[in-house]
Amino acid sequence: MQLAHTISELNQALAVADAQGRRVGFVPTMGALHEGHLSLIRKAQADSLFVVVSIFVNPRQFGEGDDLRNYPRTLGVDARILTDLGVDVLFAPSVQEVYPESGVQEISAGELGQRLEGEFRPGHFDGMLTVVNRLFNLVGPDVAFFGAKDAQQLMLVKNMVRAQVANGDREPISIVGCETIR
Repeated sequence: MQLAHTISELNQALAVADAQGRRVGFVPTMGALHEGHLSLIRKAQADSLFVVVSIFVNPRQFGEGDDLRNYPRTLGVDARILTDLGVDVLFAPSVQEVYPESGVQEISAGELGQRLEGEFRPGHFDGMLTVVNRLFNLVGPDVAFFGAKDAQQLMLVKNMVRAQVANGDREPISIVGCETIR
């Protein structure tokens, strides 16, 4: 497994997939991997994709308080798990790498992002879509895998990609919602 902390390292790793003519499957996570994450990775591998997993604790999707500070960070353990699984690339960037001082498009979740869970977590889905969009731009996946347990998140990601493709802002990405496993 190749570990990439920078965009440059990620691009070098993705060049391997390109040289091999392989489609890229992407599993975005915030780490602290569990069986649900692993099932998404296995699905990507079963589809014979070049698998990129990201581990990035996104500060923009946390509200005020201790949630961000207390979120588990287990990169060493997670990297061993991903190596054992045979993942092609682990992208574990810093906040500065993902969010440079300028140039990151903010994505609004709109009305759907303010309902249900969004009603109790203001800004959460805006932050989630912003980082997913940024990671999609960096990784350039053909397919991305998400757990179906969070139907609202899955719908928002699908809607974002559909709108971007319709506007000519992005190449199509197949968004796959996978059965919830815990």
